[in-house]
Amino acid sequence: MTEALLERVSRACSAGKPFDAAAQEVCALLRKEVPRYNWIGVYMVDGKDSLLLKAWDGPKATEHVRIPISKGVCGAAVREAQTIVVDDVKKDPRYLSCFLSTRSEIVVPIFANGKVVGEIDIDSDKTAAFGDDDRRFLERAAAALASAYVD
Repeated sequence: MTEALLERVSRACSAGKPFDAAAQEVCALLRKEVPRYNWIGVYMVDGKDSLLLKAWDGPKATEHVRIPISKGVCGAAVREAQTIVVDDVKKDPRYLSCFLSTRSEIVVPIFANGKVVGEIDIDSDKTAAFGDDDRRFLERAAAALASAYVD
């Protein structure tokens, strides 16, 4: 990932637009610029027990618009307050199947005021598609999104 791409993500988040619009722009930008990112979603914590999809970009919508925090890789990232990388979704019992083509997933928490308020969820059709560079870059992208978040 490049610093130039991170700068574009940061600009999208600091342009004074509503959070949902900034998140949508970030999803579209990341999917366009990183071809192995097949589906990108931004979920936000909704109440105490679920995540709600606020923005996404991909070939088609997911049926998982609301995810219980007690379920899936997305829920685990919130509960554990850390990035989770799944190299092969077929081998992880937490994975909630969205698309038959998905082989790997990364979920990166968005922190605001010291707590997880949401996450970036990315699927790839390649196994082991996400490395340390992706994790570091997406954690910085999540921090940029947090700057657009208003509680």
